[in-house]
Amino acid sequence: MLPRIAIIGTGPTGLYTFKQLIGSTVPLSITLYEAEGEPGKGTPYHPDMNDPAMLSNIPSIELPAFAETLADWLRRQDDDTLMRHGIRREAIDEREFYPRLVLGDYMQAQFQQMQAQAADRGHQVTVLARHKVTDIEIQAEAIRLRIAHPDGEDDAIFDHVVMATGHNWPESTEIRPGYFVSPWPASILKSVRNEAVGILGTSLSGIDALMTVATAHGMFYADAAGDLQYQPAADTEDFRATLMSRKGILPEADFYCPLPYVTPLVCTEEAIEALIATGRHDLLDDVFELFRGEIVARDPEYAARIGLSQLTVETFAAAYYADRTESDPFVWAAKNLAEAEENRQKRYTVPWRYAILITHEIVAKVIPHLDENDLKRFHRHFKGIFIDDYATVPLMSIRRLLALSRAGKLSILKLGEDYQIRTAEDGLERGAEVEVNGEVHRFGAFIDATGQETLSATDLPFPTLVAQGGVQVSATPKAAAIRQPDRDPDTVRTGGIDVDEFYRPRLGLMSEGRLYCAAIAFLLHKEPFVQGITSARDIGETVGRAILSDITDEKTPLFQISA
Repeated sequence: MLPRIAIIGTGPTGLYTFKQLIGSTVPLSITLYEAEGEPGKGTPYHPDMNDPAMLSNIPSIELPAFAETLADWLRRQDDDTLMRHGIRREAIDEREFYPRLVLGDYMQAQFQQMQAQAADRGHQVTVLARHKVTDIEIQAEAIRLRIAHPDGEDDAIFDHVVMATGHNWPESTEIRPGYFVSPWPASILKSVRNEAVGILGTSLSGIDALMTVATAHGMFYADAAGDLQYQPAADTEDFRATLMSRKGILPEADFYCPLPYVTPLVCTEEAIEALIATGRHDLLDDVFELFRGEIVARDPEYAARIGLSQLTVETFAAAYYADRTESDPFVWAAKNLAEAEENRQKRYTVPWRYAILITHEIVAKVIPHLDENDLKRFHRHFKGIFIDDYATVPLMSIRRLLALSRAGKLSILKLGEDYQIRTAEDGLERGAEVEVNGEVHRFGAFIDATGQETLSATDLPFPTLVAQGGVQVSATPKAAAIRQPDRDPDTVRTGGIDVDEFYRPRLGLMSEGRLYCAAIAFLLHKEPFVQGITSARDIGETVGRAILSDITDEKTPLFQISA
């Protein structure tokens, strides 16, 4: 009997896991379950979830290829397909950004190619659309899945199960009249009326929500000079949107840089691993010294300008954001856009921005080893710097924001730390009120676009697995003063699922079956930069290699017991 492997979810993580597995020389039996009707697209790129105006924030050059690159796949498409997505053939470029729906079509096509490759290599592959895994049970010799599908429910037994369920959004988005807890599915936002719209979050998710609503109330067009403008539709005089966040700033435009990343000069993997090897847990200040050294080495002029030598983990963010927070957000956006466009033409990289970018994944390696105090400091003061730097947005997104601003349809609201949001639960008929510094802003529709929150083990949608107690909540050392090298350190729960380096939950159950948690929402607690397709590739490859190692290496234990 062939090794039996189940992959729950056919978004990016599931597909990269599948790609790794089908490279096996040992024939495998692989079953992929997809709750939606179009396997291979994934929630962030599915037509039922996204609006055509929503742009992805990853170009072809950064997107890890499946069978071929995104740009090469686009060049193979006919003119009608390109026209449907608003893509000019002569403008196809490895560094260009495309609508989310384009990436969905690309990944589905790549999935189909990989299925053909798998068959040629002797693997048995079954893809089941509209099949939702509703339960997982760890048994002595295998793992049982409960699957709901249009014809009823069934059980299935597997040796290896990969939870690649991706993002976790509520089934009902409009939880109160005019109040949406997520921008997805985008079609729900079409119900937004000709009214004031508040959007919580100024990152790409917030911009996605804004574009869905804006294109339902008007259109973007290029004027005679080639500049992007926004034309409101008739009878939309009352439509006006407000993006809001604590800082009240907009993300920066994507900046040109060498890919793949160059090797850091100071904040290297070896330096971080040396800190981890000390066995200490109060490492954040030492990590900051390495980070600071990298910026000085790359861009001494910038370091001097912001007074980097005097900054700490707690004070760096204020210096980093100073230029933006002291400027009008749209004035800053226009200036930043012009700089990004010029640098792209010149193929010039801003050194300090690149220094932060190339160190974020290296710094992330220390997160699981931080004590409670340093973990809180990292999340509160330091994490956002890296996210802001790598979560830049397509240049077209900035052009659209500026066009909406010029049309008088968009404003930015700075919330600060002390604000209140009131909804129907507080007696409102519809939408929300936002009170900032005593001033009340009223919105007929309100969209929370702050993104995916970290989920914990008890949030798993698999009741038997939770009831078995086989999945533990992750924890971290409680204080730097505690130095217990053995099991059972004095720890605190940090949320999320406690997994090993191969994304296997630390089970308190003996079993010959292997479970892998590759679902991003359950990993954000200790891997805060696990976002996007590159992270999906990394997780999928790690999980795939671990499964193949289990299958081919008899020395690999077939069960694990929690410490």
